[in-house]
Amino acid sequence: MPEILSRVLVYFAPFLFALCFHEYAHGWMARRKGDRTAEIMGRLTLNPTAHADIIGTIVLPIMALAFQLPFFGWAKPVPVNERNLKNPREDMFWVALAGPLSNILLAAISTVVLVVMMRIEPGSGGRLEGAKEILKVFLMINLFLAVFNMIPLHPLDGGKVLARFLPHSWNDFLEANQQMTSLILIGLMVTGLFRYLAVPVYILANSLFSAALWMSSLIA
Repeated sequence: MPEILSRVLVYFAPFLFALCFHEYAHGWMARRKGDRTAEIMGRLTLNPTAHADIIGTIVLPIMALAFQLPFFGWAKPVPVNERNLKNPREDMFWVALAGPLSNILLAAISTVVLVVMMRIEPGSGGRLEGAKEILKVFLMINLFLAVFNMIPLHPLDGGKVLARFLPHSWNDFLEANQQMTSLILIGLMVTGLFRYLAVPVYILANSLFSAALWMSSLIA
């Protein structure tokens, strides 16, 4: 039990914050573009209870930690009413992109804090080691979320970002069939085939992670 609680602290807490910040960024950008739907529905907040999906945010991640399975999950999408946007096609591009960019921002902040910790570590007597490990996990989680969400498929953010550059007819077809794409993604998770999609994402995210650690050690 103590080992499970330790994994929850190290992995689940950073994961939960990264998800909430991601969804908050969508709502924040939507409000800047003229749509207050997320704000009115109480979703323009970092409160986990506003964004948590029982299966994707709670059950699957905790089961993965408990049974040492591949760690993955999601939050409830922030609602956006395109009719409130001044330029729906252009504005939805930025609303979608805001989520992955928010994770890149958190990753950048994590890297800066890691540099600071490395600079003061010699005089800390090793007391920062635990905090550094949690920070590294937080950095990796944010990079993974950013890369994964940029996969150009609906309902992922990458699909909505790609929509900015597609003909209207193509985008209408993809949006109309995004539930099918969601079912395919869930099917991949259930059957274990999801790893074939996750592996290239992980390789890219891990490469960015290694680069961030290398820059941290270089600067420190």
